[in-house]
Amino acid sequence: MKSVLINKIVLILIALVVVLGSANAQLKEDVATTTDLYNEIKLQDSLLFAAFNTRDIETFKNYFSEDLEFFHDIGGLTGYDVTINFLKTTAQQKSDLKRELVKGSLEVFPIPGYGAMEIGSHQFCHTENGSPPDRQGKDDCGTFKFVQIWQKKDDQWKITRVVSYGH
Repeated sequence: MKSVLINKIVLILIALVVVLGSANAQLKEDVATTTDLYNEIKLQDSLLFAAFNTRDIETFKNYFSEDLEFFHDIGGLTGYDVTINFLKTTAQQKSDLKRELVKGSLEVFPIPGYGAMEIGSHQFCHTENGSPPDRQGKDDCGTFKFVQIWQKKDDQWKITRVVSYGH
């Protein structure tokens, strides 16, 4: 009787080790995939806003799908043309508006079969009153929240939806 009970306990322990081992392997695979996706989207974000900060309109517009929907808590719903024209106008006005991602705010989540969701906070700054920040002027900055939906198609990432809020 005792040997049957011991055999059952051993079998249960072996099954438990197998199940936990396979769950741990799946968890490691999920973490690696999530980390790779995080790094890929973080890179795309930095390239997108490097183009924004340097007024590289051609590079900037390649990061957006032509069916872009841009939801803004003050400006409402706009699309691709308004987004691209904003950068063109900013460049023409020689604005020094710059965007920086707030460190530690970036989150990235997979969207299976589509791409990724990027969530974070970013700060936009420009010189106020025409004076450089190191003189009488000061930087006028605002920190805002955003969500960007990235679609990966033919090994190319494009933003299809933006939600910008907290203005």
